Parts: sequence; structure tokens; C-alpha cells
Amino acid sequence: MRKFLIILMTLLATTAVQAQKKWTLQECIDYAMENNISLQKTRLTRRTATETLRQSEAELFPTLSASTNQSVGYRPWTNNGVSTVTNGTVSTSINKTYYNGSYGINASWTVWNGNRNRNTVKLDRLSEEQAELDSAYTANSIQEQITQLYVQILYQTEAITVNEQSLEASKKNEERGQEMFNVGKIAKADVAQLTAQRATDEYNLVNARSNLADYKLQLKQLLEITDAEFDIAVPVTSDEQALRDIPSLPVVYETALNTRPEITRSQLGIQASDVQLSIAKAQRLPTVNMTGGVGTSTNSLSSNGWGNQMKTNFDASIGATLSIPIIDNRSARTAVNKAKIEQERALLDLQEKQKKLYSDIEGFWLDACTNQQRFRAALLNVESEELSYELLSEQFRLGLKNIVQLLTGKTNLLTAQQNKLQSKYLTILNVQMLKFYQGEPIEL
Repeated sequence: MRKFLIILMTLLATTAVQAQKKWTLQECIDYAMENNISLQKTRLTRRTATETLRQSEAELFPTLSASTNQSVGYRPWTNNGVSTVTNGTVSTSINKTYYNGSYGINASWTVWNGNRNRNTVKLDRLSEEQAELDSAYTANSIQEQITQLYVQILYQTEAITVNEQSLEASKKNEERGQEMFNVGKIAKADVAQLTAQRATDEYNLVNARSNLADYKLQLKQLLEITDAEFDIAVPVTSDEQALRDIPSLPVVYETALNTRPEITRSQLGIQASDVQLSIAKAQRLPTVNMTGGVGTSTNSLSSNGWGNQMKTNFDASIGATLSIPIIDNRSARTAVNKAKIEQERALLDLQEKQKKLYSDIEGFWLDACTNQQRFRAALLNVESEELSYELLSEQFRLGLKNIVQLLTGKTNLLTAQQNKLQSKYLTILNVQMLKFYQGEPIEL
């Protein structure tokens, strides 16, 4: 019983520790690299490509097979048999049932087929590399999604704090308004407006918490986590992070052209289309095959013993086959034309990937520049609105400002704070994406 209690307490303690775990961005990325199902599928595709390559490499060598055939025959109308004399007595035995056996070893080898076999190896090797790059591209895409969700969670976390502060201010304003109403300084309608503002702030807080829960759910799904408890570690983010220098657009693009897996994969696609064209052209060339084999057979009707039959019936052969295509119903020409079309398609695919890459990088760069400018303006705006709201609150308390002016000042302050948070985290996110496209790890 005591041992059971110790085990139970250990399990409960372990569960509590796991429930308290807060995931950092790097932990999220590392976990996804091991457990994301989409990424695991791309790795399986790569393993399949590796097996295909090994098969095509093995087909460069001869094949060797052994075979045997054992059969029983029956001849019901046979009248002749084998006669033997024993002690002056002649005995005749007729075997209507007989047994055959054959044994052989055969080999074949494609000596030359226009280098189709060797080019197939090249093509499969390129396919393996492309599968590896597909896996790398999926990994990059997952890292980008994780970072975007992670930053959104950070933003929503701070947005909740801002909404909580706004709600506290609304509650104080409502209490102050009730006191002023009690002494006859403001009307009942003004108190109702303060109550409505407090209710609006409560709604905004609930909405912000809902958005946070939704982003956490999306991140959990991306990590393939099914536990109910999930939270992230909130790093300290400073305003200076959003004010750092933004990488140059041409520099980022030139670096990405040499490092991004989707570009390298498209370049390999062009090489693969060239190999496919060579394979198609080889259909017009002769094929030379070598064959050889050894074999023997036995029969129960023979008077020779099994060993003698194996020896006397032994034979060996070797031969060569030359196959020359003459009329192939246009199959070779069609294959060549299709291969040329695939060459053009591969070139267009590379151009498309390059344009998309530039578009993605340009989008991150423009968003980074725009939001950084917004953030600089928002810093000044928040300071101004905070000071303005403090003055409005004091003037409202003294009866120098009305309820509409107070609520307008509070709304302006909340808007400025939200704009500051949004532009800050969007700047940090887009700068990190630019660095990631340069091959640098994502860090917050």
C-alpha cells in the first residue's frame, strides 16, 4: 500500500510539473521538428525516394536466380516396362507413374541501353535531394507559423494587461461618477454612460482573452499537443527590439536565393528535366542484354542413377541479345517532346518560386518599415494621450470637463496603447522573418 501511494504521489507531482511548464519559442520549434505530422510525412517521402534510388543503383548489376521444377507424370496405357531375371525367373515391371526434376541457375545483365539505367540513377538521386529539400521547406514553413502564432500570443497577452488597466480605470470612473451623482454634480445619464463604458471594457477584456486562447489552440495543434494545459513563457521584449535596424531588402533576397530550399529544389528540377530528356532520347538507341545459365534434369524412368543423370544432363549456355527499335509507333518521339515540355515547365517553376520569394521578403520588409514608423509615432502618441487623460480625469473630478470629454480621452488612450503594442510586435515579427530568410535562427 505504501509503495502504491509513493508511485501515485510521484505521478501527481510529475503531472503538476508538466502542467506548470511554460514553452519557450525555441522549445516549441524543437518539439514541432520532431512531432509535427506534416513534417514526418515529408521525411517518409524522403525515405521512399532513398529506397527508389537504391533500387535503380542495384539494377546496374546482373540478376541471378535459381529455379527448380519437380513434377509427377502418369501414363495409364503404357505396355512396355523393365524386365529382370532373378533365379531363372523373369519379372516385368511397368511404371505408369514417373517423376521428373529440373534444376537451373540463370543470370541476365543489361549491358547497354543508351545509358537509360545510369540516367535513371541520376534522376532518382535528384528526386531524393528534392524530397530532402521538401522536408526542409516544410520545416521552415512550420517555424514561420510557430513564430507568427507565438508573437500573436505575446501581443494578446500584453493587450489583456492593457484592457485590464482600462477596465480598472472605467470602474474608478464609474465609482467617482456615482459619488458625483449622489452630491448632484452630474446627471443620471452621465452615470449611465460611465457604466456603459465599464461594460464595454469588460467585453473587450473577454474578447482579448478569447483571442489569446484561440492562438494558443492553434499553436498546440501545430505542435501536435493534446494536453489540456498549455502556456508559453513570455520573454521580456523591449521597445529597442522594435527600433533595431531593418535588414536591406536586396541583401535579404540575394542571401535567400542561395539558401532557401524551395529555390534549390526548383534548380534541381531543371537538372532532373535534362536527365529525363536524355532518358527519352535513349529509347531510339539499341539495347544489348547478356544472358547465361546452367541446368540439369532427372527422370525416374531412366536406368541411370540420380547422380549420373545430374552429371550427364548438365548443360550451360551464354548468349547476347541486340534489340534495335525500328518502328515504335512514335513512343520515343512523344517521350522526347514531353521531356522538352517538362524542361520549360521546370524553368517557369523556378521563375515562379523566385518571384514568390521576392514577394514574401518584400512583404516582410515593407511591413517592418511601416510598423517601425508607426511604433515611433505611437510612442509619442501614448505619452501624449496618457498626460491628456490624467488632466481630463482631474478636470472631470473638479467639474471642468464633461463625461463625453472624459470618455473620449479614455478611448483615445486605449487606442494609442493598442496601436503601440500592435506596431511593436509586428515590427519584431517581420524583422525576425527577414533574418530567418537570411538563414539566421529565430530568436525573441
